[in-house]
Amino acid sequence: MQLTFLGTSSMVPTKERNQIAVFLSYGSDGILFDCGEGTQRQFKITGISLTKVTKILISHWHGDHVLGLPGLIQTLSSMEYNGTLEIYGPEGTKKRMEKMFEAFIFDKRLDFAVKEIKNGIFFENDDFQLEAYRLEHGIETLGYRFVEKDKRKVDMKKVKKLGVPEGPLIGKLQQGSSVEYKGKKIMPDDVTYMEKGKIVAYITDTVLCDSCNKTAEDADLLICEATYSSKLADKSEEYGHMTAKQAGQLANKANVKQLVLIHFSARYKNTQELEEDARDIFDNVICAKDFMKIEL
Repeated sequence: MQLTFLGTSSMVPTKERNQIAVFLSYGSDGILFDCGEGTQRQFKITGISLTKVTKILISHWHGDHVLGLPGLIQTLSSMEYNGTLEIYGPEGTKKRMEKMFEAFIFDKRLDFAVKEIKNGIFFENDDFQLEAYRLEHGIETLGYRFVEKDKRKVDMKKVKKLGVPEGPLIGKLQQGSSVEYKGKKIMPDDVTYMEKGKIVAYITDTVLCDSCNKTAEDADLLICEATYSSKLADKSEEYGHMTAKQAGQLANKANVKQLVLIHFSARYKNTQELEEDARDIFDNVICAKDFMKIEL
């Protein structure tokens, strides 16, 4: 699993920071969290093909989170894109997508499916599930949660000790089935172990609320907005945002392993103040930069 931070600014982009977008690559799936203005150009700079995007998760419909959608969809329409692009978002997303296609003329039509979601699991396959929880930002807003499923892994040292050859027998053990080899029955628990799946949480544009805790709970990585420092707590609350210190409080309460701050106000020329603000509460924290990559 690899995360690429394509944009880390809030409403106003800067020379160093694009509007918000985060790309999660997992197997054959590419999940794009939000799509700020200029996102497709950020993809080109990183060398990631736009055709890798299979799902777009929209947190809410403020412009800095969706202004990149028309351009990205137009470019995908002109490419050899296989399959159907899945677009998820809060209530009202279908209507807003329809209005977007009324406003812009697209030469080719991309196959896509738009789904409006609320609380809970909205997608699941054999490898992972996606969850959404309603946040509080004055308009319909969602926080997202990527949950990798636990996987059975084979302890090759134990397998070799028993003399089991590589091939279908090991495959069956990994699937949780017992096998027989040279007259001896081998149980999955004898030579395999369960590896806990990773959890990535994405929270942006909200005041601190109960749904933040649900979204962030036990996350290996919490990507969380830190629009302002705690010095501007009143301004932060007025505009429906979290401070860096509140992000630290959330990470601490939700038993998060690592906190990555994002969605910074353009007033901050560097993010040291924000990082220190969160670090007062939670130690394992970094501020994201455009094009930063994290592997889990």
